[in-house]
This record gives sequence, structure tokens and C-alpha cells, in this order.
Amino acid sequence: MRVDVMTKMRGVDSFAKLWSRRTTMSIDEDMTCELMSLPDLVQAKKTQRDRDWPMLRRLVEVSYFANREHPNAQRIRFWFLELRTAELLIELAARHGRLPTRLIRNRPLLKLARPGNESFLTEALLEEERLEREVERQYWLPLRAELESLRRVRTSRAPD
Repeated sequence: MRVDVMTKMRGVDSFAKLWSRRTTMSIDEDMTCELMSLPDLVQAKKTQRDRDWPMLRRLVEVSYFANREHPNAQRIRFWFLELRTAELLIELAARHGRLPTRLIRNRPLLKLARPGNESFLTEALLEEERLEREVERQYWLPLRAELESLRRVRTSRAPD
């Protein structure tokens, strides 16, 4: 089993807020695991790494398929903001009628969530991912530069 431990993540709340929204999973009667909530995990997975994006997509899809027959308002909002598949966004929009303006303001590509727009919506999703990756890359540039500077200082002080 692999556990990621991070002290800083772009785009997520403080640890205290994350902890208050955590999900508790029972492994057996004697053991539980405290995990990030699904919306927080999805936000944390919006990185530069290629392997995170298929995982992010799958996490949201599993939530959708498991709950689409009996959704609540919070899940519907989450799906509109996070689904990464054109066909599922179009299906979601068809099931839940007119989109609230504030959701379109947060995610403009939702205007394309109509039958016949699959290819346009797919392209918009790819562009959204590309922009998110670039924001992530820019976020970490100063930290990487600082780490590289520390490495150079340490290397220059090393005895011969």
C-alpha cells in the first residue's frame, strides 16, 4: 500500500478544513482510515503529473455512476464542476435541466453540455486540463528554484 504525505498542496484548504470534511473508512472492526473527502482529493489531484488526470476522471465517474439515480444537490454541483467526460456532462445536464448561472460562471465549458456538442466539449475539457496543469507548473516554479538553490549551496560546501 502506498500513502502520499504532502505538507503543501495547491488549491486545497488548510489541514484543519480538510480534516473537518474527511471521510472515515472502516477496514475491519478494529481499524479505520481517515481519508480526504472526494471533492478535496479531486482538487488535490489537479497536478502536472500525467498519471493524476485519469485517476481524477475515474474518481468522479465512480461517484457519478454510484449515485446518479439518487443524487443530492451537493453531488450534482460536484459532478457539474468536476466531471471530465463530455458524454457524462451532457447526460448530467439532460437529467438535471437548466444549469445554474453560477456553475457556468465557474466552469464556462458547461455551456457546451448539450447533445451534438461532444467534440467541442471534449476539446474544451482538454484545454481546461492543459490550463490547470500550467497553473500547477507555475505554482511550483519558485519552490523548485529554492530547492535547486539549496542543492547548489550544499554541493558547493561539500568537502573534496
